[in-house]
Amino acid sequence: MKNDGFALITGASRGLGMAFARALAQRHCNLVLVARSPEPLRTFADELRRAHPVSVVAIRVDLSSAGAGQILAEQLSRGGIPVELLVNNAGFGLRGEFRANSLPRQLEMLRLNNQAIVELTYSLLPGMLERRQKGIINISSTAGFQPIPFASAYSASKAFLTTFSLALEQELRDVGVTVVTVCPGRLSKTQNGSSEHARGKWVGIYQTPEQVVDDALRVLANGGGLTVPGALNKFSVFAQRLIPRRIVPRLVAKLSRA
Repeated sequence: MKNDGFALITGASRGLGMAFARALAQRHCNLVLVARSPEPLRTFADELRRAHPVSVVAIRVDLSSAGAGQILAEQLSRGGIPVELLVNNAGFGLRGEFRANSLPRQLEMLRLNNQAIVELTYSLLPGMLERRQKGIINISSTAGFQPIPFASAYSASKAFLTTFSLALEQELRDVGVTVVTVCPGRLSKTQNGSSEHARGKWVGIYQTPEQVVDDALRVLANGGGLTVPGALNKFSVFAQRLIPRRIVPRLVAKLSRA
């Protein structure tokens, strides 16, 4: 990437967003960090500025609010901050019965997981097309490959994102925009920068955020496409193709209740 271009990372104050920011800063990419928690965002931006010779812009935005993506894109344009890489990472999931979960909270999730990504991508694309190098990384989930009872709206939101991202990859191929669709499974949590390893029946299913980021950036460098980090996650996605579609939700429901 050129030194004057920026990588924009949403959900940058925690987890996978922080891992993307650290990895890109190590590669001498200038950063725009976006999150809705101002203090963690400011602290993290200061940390990156001290550790790496890059420009770091921290912007507090709640992307689940209507029009936030367009407003952010306009703010960046006015500030003369060109975006070359967009990492659509912000999102969250709700578990529980659909009828029991709060409707406003579910709609907030859909706005953040879907509407904000479409809005931000659409708003930034014209400026990105003027750059020599440009890319988009969309963080979806293995949850998008099957209906998940007790996480019905969440799995549907990830199914939308995966489909949108894969279609966008083909649309933008001829104009030089590399699109990566990342579908991680369970991520291990980190405490004080060190990974917390899973035990028991989940051993081998979890990946660290750093492993997912390394995989995404490798696929980006190789021209884009779909990636499912982790051998067991790849096997799970493949195995579902061998099971009748009507059976999958029943099996997932039993596992979700376990």
